Amino acid sequence: MTLTWKIKPFETLSATELYEILRLRSEVFVVEQNCVYQDVDGRDVQAVHVFGEFEGKVVAYARIFDKGFPYETASIGRVIVKQTARDQKLGRVLMEKAIAAVAERFLQTTITISAQLYLQKFYESLGFTATSEMYLEDDIPHIEMVKR
Repeated sequence: MTLTWKIKPFETLSATELYEILRLRSEVFVVEQNCVYQDVDGRDVQAVHVFGEFEGKVVAYARIFDKGFPYETASIGRVIVKQTARDQKLGRVLMEKAIAAVAERFLQTTITISAQLYLQKFYESLGFTATSEMYLEDDIPHIEMVKR
């Protein structure tokens, strides 16, 4: 599966791109994870959106922020890969692109994430280290991690 990768600030997203991003986030975070929460949280307008498309559909996505919002450091969040594409190792490619985009767009190398606990080893393999104990976010175990 060859993806077309895009990195765009909110105001440059097309209506179709935004729809596909929100559709995937709802599909994974709300339906698949059976978690009722406010995904459209008002932060998207301040984010840069990193996403991979296949045949016009968003199948991998993350949003990045410069330092100062919502963390003191730059951050990456809403990291997702469509369930039917998870056997493609797209999570690693997505995170590598998001980390590179933080460095390129914001000139930052320290990055904070709020990671689902079961993915701790995956994020450690990308250079992140745990900086908190486990906590619940929307009833899902998470851990704060930082890459320096």
